[in-house]
Amino acid sequence: MDFEVVIGLEVHVQLNTKTKMFCSCPTSFAERQNKNTCPTCLALPGALPVINEEAVKKAMMFGWAINATINKKSIFNRKNYFYPDLPKGYQISQFEIPIVENGYLYIDKEDGTKRKIGITRAHLEEDAGKNIHETEFSKVDLNRAGTPLLEIVSEPDIRSSEEAVQYLKKLHAIVRYLDISDANMQEGSFRCDANVSIRPKGDDKLYTRVEIKNLNSFRFIQRAIDYEVQRHIEAWEDGIYDDEVVQETRLFDTQKGVTRSMRGKEESADYRYFPDPDLLPLVIPQSFFEETKNIPELPDEKKERFVSEYGIKPYDAALIANSKETAEFFEKMLTFNIDAKNAVTWLTVELAARLNKAGLDITQSPVDAEKLATIVKRIEDKTISGKAAKDVLDYLMEHDITVDEAIEKLGLKQISDASALEPMIDEILAANEDKVAEYKAGKEKLFGFFVGQVMKASRGKADPKLVNELLRKKLS
Repeated sequence: MDFEVVIGLEVHVQLNTKTKMFCSCPTSFAERQNKNTCPTCLALPGALPVINEEAVKKAMMFGWAINATINKKSIFNRKNYFYPDLPKGYQISQFEIPIVENGYLYIDKEDGTKRKIGITRAHLEEDAGKNIHETEFSKVDLNRAGTPLLEIVSEPDIRSSEEAVQYLKKLHAIVRYLDISDANMQEGSFRCDANVSIRPKGDDKLYTRVEIKNLNSFRFIQRAIDYEVQRHIEAWEDGIYDDEVVQETRLFDTQKGVTRSMRGKEESADYRYFPDPDLLPLVIPQSFFEETKNIPELPDEKKERFVSEYGIKPYDAALIANSKETAEFFEKMLTFNIDAKNAVTWLTVELAARLNKAGLDITQSPVDAEKLATIVKRIEDKTISGKAAKDVLDYLMEHDITVDEAIEKLGLKQISDASALEPMIDEILAANEDKVAEYKAGKEKLFGFFVGQVMKASRGKADPKLVNELLRKKLS
C-alpha cells in the first residue's frame, strides 16, 4: 500500500525584546541562574502582568510577512498545567483569538515549482523556565520564564520531511530578515514540535497523529520525522496500527536516531483555557496597526530582485537570499564593481566550501566581503588566474593581510604581457618540433599539451587566455 505523509509543525520563536512578555525583567541569555526574575515571573501573590508592546509589534510584523489576517482585538488566556519550571501553574497564551491567523508562505520544489503551506495562526505567549536534571536531583532556572514567544502553527499541508525542512528554513529566514528573533536553534530561540501521521494515498481522513517535541536542528527534525513515518507504516502493514500508534508526545533520541514515548498528548480541554482575568483584551490602535506594515525586503522578494537586477540563476538567487547574512555579504561584494555571476561562484562555491570545512558560518568568515570581491576583481583584471585565486583564498583563511599582499607574498601575479610569454612559447615549440609537425598534420589534441607546457614553464602564472591566443597564432 502507498501512504501519504501528513505533517503539521508548531514553531516557537523567541522574540528578541529587551524585556519579558509581562514584566520588565531582561531577557539576556546565559546569565547566572534565577538572576533575571521578579515577583511577576516568580508568580508571587499580588504581582500583575503588563503586556510588552514591542512583542506585539514584532508579532504583527510577522503577520504582514506571511500575508495573514491581523486581529485588531485579541485575547490572552490561561493555559493550565503543572510543571516545576512554570511557577504560576499556568501559562499565559492566546487561544480563541490569536493576534495573527490565516497566513501562508511558499516553499520551492526541486522541479522549480512552488508549494503553498498554510499557517493557521501565530500567537503570543510566555516561555517556561528551564529544568536542569542532575544525578540525584533537579534544579530550576527561571531566567527564561516569561520570555516572549511567538508560536507559529502550520496547517497539516506538509507531505515529507524534506518539505518540513524547506518550510522551517523559509520561516527561519523570514524571522531573521524581520529582525524579530535571532532564531538561534542551539540556544532554543527557534524550536519545533512536529505533528506526524500517515494515511493511504487517496484517503482524505486524518489518522492518529504523534507529536515529536522540542526539535532544535534541521537535521534532527528530518531524521525524527523519517523515523516516525517509518514506525507508522510498519505498524499499519503489521496490522497493529491502532495498538502501536496512539496520540502521544514523543522525544527524539539524537544518539540512537529513534523517538521514545514521553507522555500522553493533551487535548485543548485538558488545559482548561479561560481568559486571563488580569489582562484586558489586546486592542491595536490604528496608528500602531499602520506602523507595523513597514517591513523590510523578504527572502522571496530579494530572490526575484537578484534574478532581475543581477541576471543570476534563480537557484543561486534563492541560495543566497535564504540567509540574511549571506545576502548582505553578496550585495556588499557587488559594491566593488565585479561581475555578479563571478561573485556568486566565489561566495557559494569557493568560500562556502572553506567555511563548511572549518565549521564556520558567514558571520565568522576570516575573509570579508571586500577581500572576496578583491580576489574576484584580480581575476577579472588578469592580475591572477582562477587557479591562483584559490591559493590566495586559502592563504587569507589563515592570515589577516590584504589580497594584494597575499598575491605578492605567494608570487602568484599573472604574466599578461605577450612580450614576456612569446620567448617562452618559442622555446617550447622549438624543443618539440615533432609534436608541432603532428599538430599541423591534423592532431589537434596536442594543443592542450603545448598549453600545459607553457603553464608549467611559467609556474602557472601565465594568463591562459593569452597563452591560447599566442599559441594558435604561432601554430597556424
